[in-house]
Formats: sequence, C-alpha cells, structure tokens
Amino acid sequence: MAAQKTIAVLIVAAGTGERAGGAPKQYRMLGGKPVLARTVEAFLARPDVNWVLPVIHRDHTTLYGGLGLAGAKLLPAIKGAPSRQGSVLAGLIAMVDLAPDLVLIQDAARPLVDAETIDGVLAALESSFAALPVVPVTDTIKRSEDGRTVSGTEDRRKLFAAQTPQGFAFAAILDAHRRAAKEPAEFTDDAAIAEWAGLPVVLTKGSPRNIKLTLPEDFSRAERLLGGGMETRTGTGFDVHPFEAGDAVWLGGVRIPHTHRLKGHSDADAALHALTDAIYGALGEGDIGTFFPPSEPQWKGASSSVFLKHAAGLVAERGGRIVNLDLTIVCEAPRISPHVEAMKAAIAAACGITVGRVAVKATTSEKLGFTGRGEGLMAMATASIELPRRD
Repeated sequence: MAAQKTIAVLIVAAGTGERAGGAPKQYRMLGGKPVLARTVEAFLARPDVNWVLPVIHRDHTTLYGGLGLAGAKLLPAIKGAPSRQGSVLAGLIAMVDLAPDLVLIQDAARPLVDAETIDGVLAALESSFAALPVVPVTDTIKRSEDGRTVSGTEDRRKLFAAQTPQGFAFAAILDAHRRAAKEPAEFTDDAAIAEWAGLPVVLTKGSPRNIKLTLPEDFSRAERLLGGGMETRTGTGFDVHPFEAGDAVWLGGVRIPHTHRLKGHSDADAALHALTDAIYGALGEGDIGTFFPPSEPQWKGASSSVFLKHAAGLVAERGGRIVNLDLTIVCEAPRISPHVEAMKAAIAAACGITVGRVAVKATTSEKLGFTGRGEGLMAMATASIELPRRD
C-alpha cells in the first residue's frame, strides 16, 4: 500500500489590507473571531494536513501573537516580502527541510473556505501537478482597449474566477517560483506561475461562499454567509465651544474665515467632535476624551479629523460600516451654507464613505442663549452604523 502523501499549507497573510479600511483585514473580527484565525483553524482541523505555515507582514508580529493560535501542526510564522509572490516564495523556501509531497497555498483573506473545496483540490493532486478551485463567471464580460469604449465581448463559458487554496506538487511549484523570481513580470497568483512554468493546471470546483475579503462590504457579506447577520445601531453626539480672538474657525474639517476662532485643546472643531462621539456612541464606546485625553500635550492643536478617522476605523475593525451621518451646526455666525459641500466631502473622506451618506445642516438659535449672543456655537450629530450581530 502506497504511503500517504504529506501535505503542508502555506497561509499568505503578509499584506496590509488597506482597501478593506481600518486595521489590517486579516486581524479584523469576523463573526466574533479574527479573519486569520478562521483561515488557519480551517486547515489545522483537517487530519490529512501535516503542517500549517503562516507568512505574515514584518510589522504584524504583535498582531499575530495576539491571536493566540496554537497546535502541533502550526509552524512558527515567518516574515513575508513586499509582494505576494515574494511572500509565497519565502514560505516555500522555509518548508524545504520538511520536504512535503504537496502544498496548498491559501490566502488569509478567504476565511470561509470549506472542506469540499479543499477535498476537490487534494483529489486532483493525486494525478496532477497543480489544481485550481474556480467558480464559473456568470456576468457578461466586456473588453476595452482604451477604458472608454467596448472593443469586444468575452465568451463567459470559457471564463472562471480563481480561488484558493491552490494546490501543487511541492517540488514543482518551488522550482517554478524560484525561476519566476528572476523574471521582471509579477504574477498575481500561484496558478499563473505554474502555467508560465509549463505545469498543467487542473480546474476543480470552488464555492460561492469562498469569497475574498477585499473591500468593507465584503465583511458584511461574509457575516451574512456565517449566519450572524447585521444589526443597525444609532449614536448621538453633542459639542459646544466658545469663541476667542482669532481669524478663522475649523468646522466639519473645513477652515472658515471669521472674526474669531473656537477655543479648545485641539482645533476645537465642534462639528467633527459631535460626529466622532456619535460614532463612539453607536459602538457602545466612550467619548473623544476616552481615546484622546485633553491632558495629553500631543493632542494640543491637533486636527479633529484624527479623532473622526479613529472612530470610523473602529467600525471597520468590527466588520461594520457607517450607514449615515447627520450633523447640525447651531450658530449666528459664520455662515455655514457656503461651506456645506466642502464639509460633507471632508467628513466622507475621513470616514471612508461616500458623500451621499453625510448630511450637514445649519441653523441659528434666533438670537437666544449663548449662541444667539455670538459667544460660541454648538453641534449635534447622529450616526447610524451596521455591526455584525453578537447575541
């Protein structure tokens, strides 16, 4: 009886995940568990896998350690390269002494990989050097030479979307990667390197659930696939600042010329402070002072966009999204309406959302109270967010 082949799994987790917003996507929570932990555990749980090797970003050692992953099959993580191709080669070289028969190369950002997809790849490797899980392309695909006009229509019957894990005979893909590293071209996946090296790549059945987390909305979709669902939360914020001698105020991330400026430890942007607290409220967190104490000199004169970006980043880290921000500014002067569109753009940019999800309004207090006397202004805000359901 033939000896069972040894199988190593290389988890590629060396990217920064910037397009997903917030913290590196592989360390963000998904259904109450970090993305990378889900991916690694999917392979550690398989009895036919011998080793699992994560390749991480050089700056993510602490983040990775915080996952608390452990297991007899789990090898110490190694540092990756600036490119995905370089990171995979580093991982393959680290496995040379193990000399596995087969290697599965898996993107950390595909945490919903299922047993059937992995089984299909391994079955194909019994008689092939390389196997690639795919799903058929169902959309009509157009081709354009200039990015403006259609120059052709592809035959979608011949098109497939590639997934991971991509499986290979270890020695063959290591040799292919080493040769490809000497080429000027950058390959987008390991199957492409196998093709370039002349290895026949067999297609296997992928899964529509095996999505890659790239953009913020992918996390919402993944939560729905996990069955956790999303819940809508609402928070409110309120802030007041007095005027003092100066020549401009900061409001909504925009500098507005005025006869005074707003007094405060940071730039005193009451509008962004109210929005920030509204988001913190929707998250069930504290307020700006919790994260950015005014007693700390580093925040003196700081742009309040720093606070707003932090609050928006917390939403992204938890796999959520900002649905809507509604801001009202109350003052007699300066006039707000000429600056509304600029404020909306600044707020949207800080939060990583579209301008259409931001409302900015202004009113007066009809000469009543401290705002009516021109002694200061106030801002009120409401934030609606969606978060993965936890209960």
